Amino acid sequence: MELQNVGIVSCGKWIKRPDKATLAVLGKSYNSSNAKSKLEIFSFDSKTSSLSSSPIAEHEFEDGEPVSIAVHPDGDQIICATSSGDCKLFELCVEEKSMKLLPREAPSLQGVGLQTCIEFSVDGCKLGVGGEDGHLRILEWPSLRIILDEPNAQKSFKDMDFSLDSEFLASTSTEGSARVWNANDGVTVATLKRNPNEKIELCCFSKDGTKPFLFTTVQRAAAKAKPITVVWDMSTWDRIGHKVLLAKPASVITTSQDGKYLALGSKDGDVCVIEVKTMRINHWSKRLHPGTSIAALEFCPSERIVLTTTKEWGAKVTQLTVPVDWKDWQIYSILGLMLLVSAIAFYIFYVMSDSFWQVPTAHQPSTAHIDSFLGDSLSSEDPFGPLDL
Repeated sequence: MELQNVGIVSCGKWIKRPDKATLAVLGKSYNSSNAKSKLEIFSFDSKTSSLSSSPIAEHEFEDGEPVSIAVHPDGDQIICATSSGDCKLFELCVEEKSMKLLPREAPSLQGVGLQTCIEFSVDGCKLGVGGEDGHLRILEWPSLRIILDEPNAQKSFKDMDFSLDSEFLASTSTEGSARVWNANDGVTVATLKRNPNEKIELCCFSKDGTKPFLFTTVQRAAAKAKPITVVWDMSTWDRIGHKVLLAKPASVITTSQDGKYLALGSKDGDVCVIEVKTMRINHWSKRLHPGTSIAALEFCPSERIVLTTTKEWGAKVTQLTVPVDWKDWQIYSILGLMLLVSAIAFYIFYVMSDSFWQVPTAHQPSTAHIDSFLGDSLSSEDPFGPLDL
């Protein structure tokens, strides 16, 4: 599904609402000097795997264009970095049948310069902001207390991601280096080792809760050397191994919320999806955005669907050809059916079998002589009566 004639889409993200509704937010700009840049919210229809044809809420920017977007895990707050050097904070408010984007004050995010990377931690308690000038800020959320304010963290930020436990923040630079920070105190944990002919370009953490890895894409300068995806051990920050997946330069990397899949978007419009457990490609969309670099790539929080954006082709929603996941209601239905079948089988066995309990009463041995021998406890003629101890 593709949105047409909606301006230049510079960035996009999914929104998972507390009411389990799934929305998408897109940052748009226009070539016309009369049209202002916008932040637009679209609803998502899981039955048709498509976004609404028109936005259900929007906000016009007085100056600047959207550069990157971060959505709080709760789905009620959005931060948009703009080309004017400000990060705009919005609250998504639902009023009966309408929805609004309400601007909120965030003094710590004003006048910080162009921010190429902006990311909330998985637990929603931290915000990482990396600038074009190499300035890194880690803020406590929502208090905006400064955890780290490092002007020379990188030459210029290219990518950023928080670990599943929100303890680490990994970042890459335009010159090919990568660093890992402790998000709780801002201390540098590691600088990832690379060969002289390698550039670490993108990064993201595993999210399945069982494999604490860091994934990075590495571009190699050697002749005929294809780009590789490298896996790093989070306990030592050493390389575990690497594999050629996309086989071409990647522009974006991401993981699904359950951590089962890893996705790579290329600089010429391809998308491939890899099963993390086997590190094998399960889906490949070639020329999804023909001839253009994919700017944003994110898994839908509720479906096996990805949202992609490019400035030339806009936003697209793509259904993935991966194994279907079992839903909770399907699992419970099967368990209930198994219990029902077991009950029916037990009943049939009970009815059809020659059980002792089915022998007619007249054929059963009498127990009267046993009672007369033992006596009746309720009418016992014991001369001593019951003993009261």
